[in-house]
Amino acid sequence: MNRDYRTVREVVGPLVLLDGAQDVKYGELVELRTISGLRHGQVLEVSGGTVLVQVFEGSSGMDRGQTVTRFLGHGLQFGVSRDIVGRVFNGLGAPIDGVAPILPERVLDINGDPMNPYARDYPDEFIQTGISAIDGLNTLVRGQKLPIFSGSGLPHAEIAAQIARQARVLSGTDEFAVVFGAMGITFEEADYFISDFRKSGAINQSVLFMNLANDPVIERIATPRFALSAAEYLAFELGMHVLVILSDMTNYCEALREISAARKEVPGRRGYPGYLYTDLATIYERAGRIKDKKGSITQLPILTMPEDDKTHPIPDLTGYITEGQIFLSRSLHQAGIYPPIDVLPSLSRLKDKGIGKGKTREDHAGLLNELFAAYARGRDAKELAIVLGESALTETDRTFVKFSDEFERRFVRQGRNEDRSIEQTLSIGWELLSMLPLQELKRVSPAMIEKYMPKRTA
Repeated sequence: MNRDYRTVREVVGPLVLLDGAQDVKYGELVELRTISGLRHGQVLEVSGGTVLVQVFEGSSGMDRGQTVTRFLGHGLQFGVSRDIVGRVFNGLGAPIDGVAPILPERVLDINGDPMNPYARDYPDEFIQTGISAIDGLNTLVRGQKLPIFSGSGLPHAEIAAQIARQARVLSGTDEFAVVFGAMGITFEEADYFISDFRKSGAINQSVLFMNLANDPVIERIATPRFALSAAEYLAFELGMHVLVILSDMTNYCEALREISAARKEVPGRRGYPGYLYTDLATIYERAGRIKDKKGSITQLPILTMPEDDKTHPIPDLTGYITEGQIFLSRSLHQAGIYPPIDVLPSLSRLKDKGIGKGKTREDHAGLLNELFAAYARGRDAKELAIVLGESALTETDRTFVKFSDEFERRFVRQGRNEDRSIEQTLSIGWELLSMLPLQELKRVSPAMIEKYMPKRTA
């Protein structure tokens, strides 16, 4: 039974402290009836009968003596049905696309249910993004969590939208959906994403959650959990393959730090709360597959590294939890290459499980290793030439330098609307390898060379 309280002791910023509350739980939703109207909040801390509440709409104009508080007995929830596909919601799961409200088949707690580790199935199916630098060298696998590490001013928003438009599972005929959760973005960015999804038709297989930079901080904490609740329903109740794109996780972590500071918690590294790792894990670990269920959740979180520092707590802790990372390069971006994916520090730890005969093509693994090694050697030769001069390079070194330039120009670079099949990606890779002397190709078998490499002209 819900009870009303008139015991607000203190109001500081978006926080309200009240006394005498009974049977209140952490995360519980709160209604606050004030002289200016109804507001909503969430319990941040409970100590005896003292409760700390974060007000979503802020506390401006609240009068302690005139505020009536009611605890609703449950946390944030999201009503789901198949009709959520094709819809746009705000960060708290309310429709903002002007269409009729959702008639839910189920109401889910946004924190989800823990996935039994024994029930997890191993990720081993290829997801085609249409981007060669990912599909060819850092393959995304169904059920994987593979973050994109970006920097301020780099085109991660365009890459996210392109992946959302193009991503698909090649094996089987199961339905595919994209859940896009945007946190702390500007109005212009939100308009870009929504317009792009609608113009390309991707909205018809997508669910969008939009949290703007001027929205309440507590809403930013909830947005990825609303997105993942929608994904879990689509994947494990309706049997769909779901790709979840979360951008920008840095804004999420900044919101977490702001709330932690408001609660006067002891800060950890660079002011972030000591439980940042655990909190991120509660989001990232909601990806995966479950045995005996058709559906799956694949995560592609995007985060901007402050000052391009990969040792910053956000990318550092993210790297420990996830299965690899895709790095965006500022130097490639400045050279006019899109997408500016730096394949050398990038890594997909599950790529070997999602490629090969029956998944992509029999030559994929060998070609991947050969391209990576040749590009690394070409980059090393270019750096050597900067130090010692081009005259210090051998003829073979010059060939690898030329290869690395062509690799960036033809393999990494592609159009913002260019959707390459895995066959096209592999064919470009073989064309590039044909630039190198045969005796330097040590990671692809002669049989694969004979079968797939273009014939050399005299």
